[in-house]
Amino acid sequence: MNRSVRAKSPYSRPKTEREAEADDMNIVAQLSAQAAGGMVSGPAPDATHIVRADVAVDDDVQEGSLRPKSLKEFQGQQAIKENLSVFVNAARDRQEALDHLFLIGPPGLGKTTLAQITAAELGVDFKVTSAPALDKPKDLAGILSTITARTVFFIDEIHRLKPAIEEMLYIAMEDFELDWVIGQGAAARTVRIPIPHFTLVGATTKAGMVSSPLISRFGIVQRFNFYTHEELASIIRRSAAILNVTADEDASMLMASCSRGTPRIANRILRRMRDFAQVAGSPVITVDIVTEGLRKLGIDSLGLERYDREILSSIINNFSGGPVGAETLAISIGESQDTLEDYYEPYLIQCGLLQRTPRGRVVTDRAYKHLGLEKRGGGNEDQRLLF
Repeated sequence: MNRSVRAKSPYSRPKTEREAEADDMNIVAQLSAQAAGGMVSGPAPDATHIVRADVAVDDDVQEGSLRPKSLKEFQGQQAIKENLSVFVNAARDRQEALDHLFLIGPPGLGKTTLAQITAAELGVDFKVTSAPALDKPKDLAGILSTITARTVFFIDEIHRLKPAIEEMLYIAMEDFELDWVIGQGAAARTVRIPIPHFTLVGATTKAGMVSSPLISRFGIVQRFNFYTHEELASIIRRSAAILNVTADEDASMLMASCSRGTPRIANRILRRMRDFAQVAGSPVITVDIVTEGLRKLGIDSLGLERYDREILSSIINNFSGGPVGAETLAISIGESQDTLEDYYEPYLIQCGLLQRTPRGRVVTDRAYKHLGLEKRGGGNEDQRLLF
């Protein structure tokens, strides 16, 4: 009887300890032949969120052509570049694996790009996966058993690793061995499988969710900062040259100013402005084209989209400027509370348009000015009754 058929039968007997141990031994023998799990697709494309760096859109498939291939081409993050250049050159001269590298920062700032550049600068293989793709310990074992010496192994969103996989990763990072359990119950035993010395590059957007034992095993920790307008304008000019389009200096600065300090968003806006310029019959992306294009896309000078302005308007018009609780605010704009707190609010707070207080969310004077509204009497100082 076929094994798959027997497994589905309600009358199939449980495996004996000898059979379970044989299966485990077979897994160990076949680890080197297992393929890597692969990447998990991101959220569904949403063309209405041009300035949302954590949502994948169709144009992101072109991102590979715009990625810099070396540290010299990588724009911004000067301190990270200088330090990493020293570490990479030293490891390459010694012909050793680079120490494990931990990259922290919001989405779209270049963590994956820097991991690829690290492998290229070292002249070694590059393997990539994401934490949600690693469902079982054997998935991680299958990848690590096929790597070569000094390989750069990149795990994106590493804060989403399952505990069993994370514990297996501890031993792999420290001792460069895989700890595999064979058998069950009293007959269980551990087999240590040696693997080549490799470099783990972990990237996360939520460093607070990564366990302390895992962070402590990274020898190099680098935190990404948002880019300045000048750095983004330089990135836009470089991307424009790759896309065979010309952008005026002022147009580049205007696109940079509404890109939320994020290169991924800057490249998206550049591609959209290229479309507007092409349809308008202009060989150059000008300030007028960018201004009109941003208006049609609903993006203002600070990079706020319609939902960002709706949040501020809702607090002002419906709750007299605040304070208002997050749950109530999320219901008023038709979004989930998690989306409100994780995506919309951080940038509004960074821009100085919104404040989180113990009593709730409150808009600032700058928000009134940006929206062209007048502050009502009492404003945020109005002490509301709780009952």
